[in-house]
Amino acid sequence: MPLIPEEPQIHESAQGPRVTPATGRTAPTPRPVPGPRSAASPRPGHPCPGPSRPAPPAQRASAAGKPKPPRPENPSAPQIQLVPAPAGGALDAADEAVDLLLDSGRAPGDVLVLTTGDQHPWAAHELSFGESAYWAQHDACDDVFYADAASVERAAARPVVVVAVNGGTDGTAADALPAALKKASVLLIVCGDPQRINAVLGAGV
Repeated sequence: MPLIPEEPQIHESAQGPRVTPATGRTAPTPRPVPGPRSAASPRPGHPCPGPSRPAPPAQRASAAGKPKPPRPENPSAPQIQLVPAPAGGALDAADEAVDLLLDSGRAPGDVLVLTTGDQHPWAAHELSFGESAYWAQHDACDDVFYADAASVERAAARPVVVVAVNGGTDGTAADALPAALKKASVLLIVCGDPQRINAVLGAGV
């Protein structure tokens, strides 16, 4: 059954895999090539991969003198959010999702962006200086990192992974989405054609 788009929003409650559709998007608009953010104005957060939120304070003992057990979490079951977009607009939708995450307080180092088609302009630019310098930025974990879906196994896990299904074969998407799900500890955001994504999600995620 097709998904019914709702208002765009990004939730981070790790309640198990589910798809939260957002509103559709039209053709992409040109966007500047992002670069590393200024160290003079860092966003609040913490280096990757790290916990998604600060650890809660120790539980107070109950009247019987026994501490309350902490609520168990399942880090292997992040939430899945779908952002409907045509293949040509998936990259633009992914950039918007990243902007929303950072504006809501997510640390840049918490976010990994993968593309199934053409490289993100930032990745293409940084790769022009050589792979060593490119992956050194990944290892520093102090900014959003953009990579080709084919490199997902080399990328470290991060709390949030954004996948732009902006081209490539169905096989590429079928391989990328389950791999991206394993890399995300809190939230997986998938931007692209809902019918194609649901077919892949239903078959392999």
